[in-house]
Amino acid sequence: MEHEITIRRAERSDCPRLMELVHELALFEKAPEQVVVDPAHFEESGFGSNPVWWAFAGEVNGKVEAFALYYIRYSTWKGQRLYLEDLIVTEEFRGIGLGKMLFDRLLQETRDKSFSGMVWQVLDWNEPAIQFYKKYKADLDAGWINCSIETS
Repeated sequence: MEHEITIRRAERSDCPRLMELVHELALFEKAPEQVVVDPAHFEESGFGSNPVWWAFAGEVNGKVEAFALYYIRYSTWKGQRLYLEDLIVTEEFRGIGLGKMLFDRLLQETRDKSFSGMVWQVLDWNEPAIQFYKKYKADLDAGWINCSIETS
């Protein structure tokens, strides 16, 4: 079946759909209870007076079926880098090239903004994603341990 695919910058009006996809990703990652962000906070953080994240939306036949959300990270060793927080394609549309189109758009954004590179994390059991990233010759560094603290 032929699909009309569009990659574009996400807009404020996409936020409800993006949150649906965030919940789908959390289910896939076996952590649905960990999505606690308030939808209004999510929207304000991306489209308010001081945005801290940006995203590209992937539309299939006019409906957002994928997105890639990123922010700017600073490395004292490398300078500004694009940090890919989430890349999700709905299960129904995996395998049609939508993820590749989003990833390629992120790489273009990295070049357009003169960032020194792009970084992200992948779960060690997510073999399809790992294989996808290996096609790009990505460095997969198992030497780092993730750390976090909840403050609320």
